[in-house]
Amino acid sequence: MHSESLTMDEQSAERPGNEAIRQQALRKNAWRLLPLLTLAFIFNYIDRTSVGFAALTMNKDIGLTPAQFGWGAGVLFAGYCLCEIPSNLALYRYGARRWLARIMITWGLASAATALVQGPTSFYVLRLLLGVAEAGFFPGVTFFLACWFPAQYRVRVLALFTLGVPLSSILGGPMSTFLLQLNGLGGLHGWQWMFLVQGLPAVLIGFAVLGFLRDEPKDAYWLTDDERSALVEMLADEPRQKPKKALFSALKDGRVLLLAAIQFGFVLGSYGVGIWLPLILKGHGYSLMNVGLLSTIPYVASVVGMLLWARAVDRRGRRVFHLVATCLSGGLGLVLSALSQGIVVELAGLTLAVVAVSSARAIFWTIPTRFLTGIAAAGGLAFINSIGTLGGFAGPYLVGALKQSTGTFSAGIWAMAAMLALSAALAATLPLFMRKETQ
Repeated sequence: MHSESLTMDEQSAERPGNEAIRQQALRKNAWRLLPLLTLAFIFNYIDRTSVGFAALTMNKDIGLTPAQFGWGAGVLFAGYCLCEIPSNLALYRYGARRWLARIMITWGLASAATALVQGPTSFYVLRLLLGVAEAGFFPGVTFFLACWFPAQYRVRVLALFTLGVPLSSILGGPMSTFLLQLNGLGGLHGWQWMFLVQGLPAVLIGFAVLGFLRDEPKDAYWLTDDERSALVEMLADEPRQKPKKALFSALKDGRVLLLAAIQFGFVLGSYGVGIWLPLILKGHGYSLMNVGLLSTIPYVASVVGMLLWARAVDRRGRRVFHLVATCLSGGLGLVLSALSQGIVVELAGLTLAVVAVSSARAIFWTIPTRFLTGIAAAGGLAFINSIGTLGGFAGPYLVGALKQSTGTFSAGIWAMAAMLALSAALAATLPLFMRKETQ
C-alpha cells in the first residue's frame, strides 16, 4: 500500500489542528478500504482476463477457433453491460458493503464454474454469466470511494485502487502458466485447475468485505469521534457542480454520453491487449512459463507509470490534458508494436500502451464524480461504464476476427490504435461541455 500521506489543499491550512485530524482520518480510511478493495480488483481482472492464458491449451481441448474464442472472451461484457445499471441501483438501495460482497461471491462462483466448459456453447454461457455476476463492481467501488474521499484526492485514490489491473497481470501471468502445468492432476486439465484456483478467492474476499467495510463515514468504527466528525464535515463542505438529482436526467446528460464514448475507446485497447497478449507471445515460440513471465513486463511498468501520472494530476490538475495524453500515448504504443519486426520493440510498444491506458483509467473516473451525486452517481457511473465497457467485448472479438481473416495480429493492433486516437479526440472536446469539472 502506498504510504505517502494524502496532502490537504491550501484552503485547509487555516485550521492546522483540524487539518491534522482530517489527515489522520484520510490515512486510516486509505488503509482500511484500499487494500481489500484493490485485492478484490486484482481477482476481478484475473477472472476476466486469465482466459487468455487458458486459451494456450483450452482452445485445442474443447475445439475453439480464434473467432469463437474472441467472441467468448468478449461476451462477458454483454452480460456486464446489460446488468450494470440495475446492479448499481441495487447498490445504492441496499448499501455498497452488502452489494459489493454479493458481486464478489457470485462472480467467484461463476469463474470457478468455467472449469466445466465442454465446447463453444458452454464457454459462451459461462462467460456471459460471469459478466452478469461482475456487473456493477468497478462503478460501484468508484461511487463508494467518492463517498469517503473528497474530489482533490480521488485521482491518487483511484490510481491506488486501479493498481489492481497491472498487479493482476503481474501475479496472474506466472500463476496461470504454473497452473496450466498441473495438467492431469486429479483427472483435470491444467486450465480447469486455473479457473478453480483463481475463481474461488473472490468468494472469500466477498465475505471479508461484508465484515470489514461500512457504507458511510459516519459508521466508520475505526475512526475516533473527532476524526469521524472532521471527515463528515469535510465531505459535506465539498463544492458540487450543479449535481444531477434525477437518474434519468443524468442518463440524458451529454457529458455522461461523451464520457461513455471516451471510455469505450481506451477499454477496447486495454482488453484487446490483455486478452490476446499470451497468444501474441506464444506466437514468438516461447514456452508456457516464459509467456507468463514476459506478460508481466507491461504491467510492472504500468504500476510505476500510473502512480507517477496520478501524482502529477493530483498536484497540477489539467485532467483533460492528461486524459488526452494517455490515450494518444496508448495509440502510439500500439502503432509501434504493429510496425515492429522483433519481440523487443513489439513488447516495448505494448508496454507503452498498457502504461498509458492504465493511467487513463485512473484519471478518467475522477471526472464524472465531480458532477454526479446520489442516485444519479450510482446510475450515471454505471451507465458510463456499461457503454464504455462494450469496448471490452469489441476489443477481444475484433482482434480475434482480424487474426482469423488475416493470419496476423497486426490488423487488430492497428484497429485498437485508431480507437484510442478517437478517444483522445473526444476527450479534447470535454472543456467545451464541462469546464470546471475537468480542472
